[in-house]
Amino acid sequence: MTIRTDNSARDSEGSLSGASNTAGLEALIGRAARAGKGLPPVERWNPDFCGDLDMEIKRDGTWFYLGTPIGRMPLVQLFSTVLRKDEDGRTYLVTPVEKVGIRVEDAHFVAVEVNASGEGDAQVLTFRTNVGDVVEAGPENPVRFVDEEDTDGLKPYLLVRGRLEALVARPVMYELAELGEEIDIDGVLMFAVRSKGAVFPIMPVDKLKRLSA
Repeated sequence: MTIRTDNSARDSEGSLSGASNTAGLEALIGRAARAGKGLPPVERWNPDFCGDLDMEIKRDGTWFYLGTPIGRMPLVQLFSTVLRKDEDGRTYLVTPVEKVGIRVEDAHFVAVEVNASGEGDAQVLTFRTNVGDVVEAGPENPVRFVDEEDTDGLKPYLLVRGRLEALVARPVMYELAELGEEIDIDGVLMFAVRSKGAVFPIMPVDKLKRLSA
């Protein structure tokens, strides 16, 4: 199986190639494996852009390549360690020698589990993503809640690292709602959750009451 990109790229041996050339998926996997031990410093790498891959992360967290789901979870986990979202809003797979663009339908990951420990200001919310990241929500990893169009619902997102976010799965959202409390934020009574001393507003209490009526 080969990867075809739609932009010209370097022709040096071992690099991804452009529209007129192909590069093996296994070659990319090998380079990602060498770069992706643990969490590599992708933010510090500045390789050449080598084109776009026909690879997409769907809303439910499933990765697709050439329209087919990638069923090998270790491979998905490997690619997830070399993901980077840049200031241009696009997401890339980045190794020390190349940067290739991929598509993301919603978020980069899905938060599939949450555990709450402690109470009040000492409470810590620890999330697990679908690719195995374990993240404690807090000042450096905030949770934000976005109004969901056409449903009057909310979509919570957790910042995992860099600009990469996890969409909080709906069952986990229900758990967060159970942990919510009324907190005064700048004079407005908000329904919110706490973690590591940070407060993450969900919605105004009066709006919650209207929705619950």
